[in-house]
Amino acid sequence: MKKEKASPSPLGEDHAVTALSALAQAQRLRVFRALVVAGPQGLTPGVLTATLDIAPSALSFHLKALLHAGLVSSEPDGRHLVYRADFARMNSLLDYLTEHCCQGAACDVAPTGKAAGTSKGGRKTVCC
Repeated sequence: MKKEKASPSPLGEDHAVTALSALAQAQRLRVFRALVVAGPQGLTPGVLTATLDIAPSALSFHLKALLHAGLVSSEPDGRHLVYRADFARMNSLLDYLTEHCCQGAACDVAPTGKAAGTSKGGRKTVCC
């Protein structure tokens, strides 16, 4: 009898704690944010060290923690590794954090700008 693949389960408390712990360090958070900005094409460690002014050994340590938390992935590309933010995992973490926002009522997402206190026309969840 053929087993069906289970659909990915929503992020649970243990995984949320692991992800938040991984992001609770300034250099690691900077690395993750740089990978988010880079988008699906990702970045190599060389670009990350140059851009963020982080020593290669420290960067390796931080990337390992982000990989362990499932927030980034790595893929060989020739002689280099390319690291990418795992947007599905990031969105699962955000969903977990806001799951019971506004007592379970749906929140509206509205564009915001510098006048509203965000930079570069970011998006902000409007709650309560």
